[in-house]
Amino acid sequence: MVRKTLAGALAVLAGGVALVAVRPDMATADKGGRERHGAVVIAHRGASALRPEHTLLSYEAAIKLGADYIEPDLVSTKDRVLVARHENEISQTTDVAAHPEFAGRRTTKTIDGAQVTGWFTEDFTLAELRTLRAKERIPDLRPGNTAFDGLAPIPTFEEVVQLARKNGVGVYPETKHPTYFASIGLPLEEPLLATLRRYGWDGERAPVFVQSFETGNLRRLRSLTRLRLIQLINASGAPYDLVAAGDPRTYDDLVTPGGLREIARYADGVGVATNRVVPTGADGRLLPPTTLIKDAHRSGLLVHTWTVRPENSQLPVDFRLGNPAGPAYAGATGDVMGWLERLLSLGLDGVFSDDPGIARAVRDHLLQD
Repeated sequence: MVRKTLAGALAVLAGGVALVAVRPDMATADKGGRERHGAVVIAHRGASALRPEHTLLSYEAAIKLGADYIEPDLVSTKDRVLVARHENEISQTTDVAAHPEFAGRRTTKTIDGAQVTGWFTEDFTLAELRTLRAKERIPDLRPGNTAFDGLAPIPTFEEVVQLARKNGVGVYPETKHPTYFASIGLPLEEPLLATLRRYGWDGERAPVFVQSFETGNLRRLRSLTRLRLIQLINASGAPYDLVAAGDPRTYDDLVTPGGLREIARYADGVGVATNRVVPTGADGRLLPPTTLIKDAHRSGLLVHTWTVRPENSQLPVDFRLGNPAGPAYAGATGDVMGWLERLLSLGLDGVFSDDPGIARAVRDHLLQD
């Protein structure tokens, strides 16, 4: 049973013993084909179930646990340096609110059509951001991660690339709010490519995927690079650039056979919410799988899914464990290995996981069968 490897995966973290990571530069994928060692394990914001997200602490833990790729979400500073943050608004992930010297930077902006109030990376130089420290974004769900609050600075994309190269893993950057950043004169694409180029990662065989929820910047990137590009597909809604342009297409349209064929004209794969692969009913239980994987593969597209998280509250009802009335039920670890086994058995080419050690254990077990 694959679940027997859970204790071993957790022991790896507790003992600080590194799994042997598969070098992604030795397992490049053709368009429409799987990596030669099976579905890739992508560390979602690093090992974010175990360390505050988008910190070198989180990425280092992910590498020790056997991730094939580490994922930095990228936003820009005022002086055009790409840094790893899930959002350009940083009050939830840093101690910026505790810095009186930056109190006057708090403001309200419209980001992708929504008003957001807080502190924004584009209003800070890198030197100023370096005075801040990261903190756990969801402490109620992951109280253990708060032990690392205040220890880690915000990493630059270059630092993430350096760490990945040193340890023989790949990077899977996401451009966050590219239309917005282009509108304020801080486009993300050129500095992203320039950074990768400095380290020789600038071709289709490089251990790199570049992802975006928008479509226009991926089309532009295709004209600039042969790096593998991934069109992200949300569970609902539409790409912001299409909304802003008055294009009526939604994410639902993008996952039709015709939509997937269009994506294949500019991207190498899709990164889809898990319920695009296995939907859930009104009761939170799983329904039969969709045809998305098969349809995407027919169009020559890889299929990666996001995000597998270990907590009961983040899992389908079918894979939750324990007493729902218990006080710690929501944050308790459910049968995440069973959920991963279910997903990977459907023929996925990759999975984003908050705990890459568990995902690696499941992937490797399935390869042995």
